[in-house]
Amino acid sequence: MLKKLVLYITMAVVLNVAPPPGRAQEAASNAKAKTSGNAYRVDFVVNETEDGRKMNARQFGMNLIAGDGNDVKIGTRVPVETKQGEFQYIDVGTKIWCRLEERDNDLVLSVRSDFTNFAVAEQQNNHVMPLLRQMTINASTVAVPGKTVVVGSVEDPSSKRQFSLDVTANRIR
Repeated sequence: MLKKLVLYITMAVVLNVAPPPGRAQEAASNAKAKTSGNAYRVDFVVNETEDGRKMNARQFGMNLIAGDGNDVKIGTRVPVETKQGEFQYIDVGTKIWCRLEERDNDLVLSVRSDFTNFAVAEQQNNHVMPLLRQMTINASTVAVPGKTVVVGSVEDPSSKRQFSLDVTANRIR
């Protein structure tokens, strides 16, 4: 169809003939849809449960254009002494990177997430250095705008807690 449009436009320029009605507008709108994606509000919820009871839920969100990737980071850089007098900084907190792509009629969601926090007191076992608990969920799935999808879930091996990452993408009009 694009080749026909180029042929019609070339004929219009060379022969001063107009392209068939509707074809130029249709092709122009198709080209625009492929070069600029729709805007979405993407909401993330990290749910923490224990024995089926919800213990905590943390919410994060971002606006992005389909085809682009964005990230959210919140946390603290913690100094850890590696050798006497030498420190290395460790990121403790939440990092979420997301990309949405519109493919045909599907909305493809790609997420890379990293959740790092300090182990609870009973998990420290008198360690001088802080013990960190880390959960990573990296996944791709097809999302339906306005519907929540569970991108991934993990269990904490040192407790009975489970964590899930729920994502909802809503098109911004």
